[in-house]
Amino acid sequence: MGHGAATGEGVPALGRLADHVRGELSERLVALRHALHRHPELAFEEEATSRRLRGELERLRPVALDAVAGTGLVARFAGRDREAPVVALRGDIDALPIQEETGAAFASEEPGRMHACGHDVHAAWTVGAAALLADRPAAGDVVVVLQPAEEIARGAAQVLDGGALDGVAAIFGGHVDLRFALGEVVAQPGPLAASADTFEIELEGGGAHGARPHEGRDPIVGGAAIVGALQTIVSRLLPPGEPAVVTVASFQAGRASNVIPAQAHLAGTLRAMDPAVRRRLASEVERIARSVAHAHGLSIEVAIDLGPPPLVNGEREATWARQAVEEVLGAEAIRPLGMVNMGGEDFAAYLERLPGCFLRIGGRRRDDPVVGAHSPRFLPADETVAIGAAVLAQAARVASEALSAGG
Repeated sequence: MGHGAATGEGVPALGRLADHVRGELSERLVALRHALHRHPELAFEEEATSRRLRGELERLRPVALDAVAGTGLVARFAGRDREAPVVALRGDIDALPIQEETGAAFASEEPGRMHACGHDVHAAWTVGAAALLADRPAAGDVVVVLQPAEEIARGAAQVLDGGALDGVAAIFGGHVDLRFALGEVVAQPGPLAASADTFEIELEGGGAHGARPHEGRDPIVGGAAIVGALQTIVSRLLPPGEPAVVTVASFQAGRASNVIPAQAHLAGTLRAMDPAVRRRLASEVERIARSVAHAHGLSIEVAIDLGPPPLVNGEREATWARQAVEEVLGAEAIRPLGMVNMGGEDFAAYLERLPGCFLRIGGRRRDDPVVGAHSPRFLPADETVAIGAAVLAQAARVASEALSAGG
């Protein structure tokens, strides 16, 4: 990836964090991270997680603390000027249905569940940012959101629908990333993640004996033809170099080796960086699937579920975030993403409604391997919590000052 992102070349300025996150706070945040990691909860089931986080926020004495999106929390911390523009910070709190294999002393105690995407870190660093802002307020109020159900791309929409961010002028958040070393941060404008839509295709044919296929209408052959045809969307219908993905991730049909089944089910994901490309992927999947099914004499139903849109950081807000990173870690901490990220992130729903910036924050010690998110071995370093807390708190302060000055 270059710039030390995959080589372990880190930023030596982590000692600056002592000016932002004191030892006692750092220890408390790490203890919180460990507790959350031991007891992960899935989307919209984060009851114990929410109670623990509420207790942490209550001790910081926000001016308001409410539930949002069922199991989420929204807290408001007073700025120096209650009439100044309001800034928001968001952290997500849900886990994944994965069996942990990290071997950590604080590994998940819940069978088949783990924080394999770092939301334990995100929740802890968001609480840390709140603590820093309570101690040294921004110019205006800061709304801190601890959001449920990011993994199923439903939490952000419910937070917005609940009105928790009404009147907010800018929002910031971040994701821990083990492709980057501790002290490295991506804070850049433009596309940072793709839209993440899903499709399902139901095929109905006619069952038959495997020895007499002419007596049926084979949904497996038709389904296989659909799988192949869908691959032409990116390779033949889009301009070369346009980031897009069409993946058939599930194909289920039949159970016996000598029976042609009557039904088949296909499902997959669609990814795009451009809204127009996103719309075309959906329309072409339906057009091609229906055409191929018809050619094979099959009945078909196609359903497309729209997930989070592309995540696009604002130029102004990315500039504020970069300034915050430089003030906390130094200019050498800034790294380019260095790739086209086709992963989805429901923070994008916020950026459709208000300006903001989403960061990638390095969480890998120098000699540790690069492990991708959603792996049973995904385990960011504890030091990441203090880094994220300091960077996000400073981003809120920088944005608040700029907005108060009419920026």
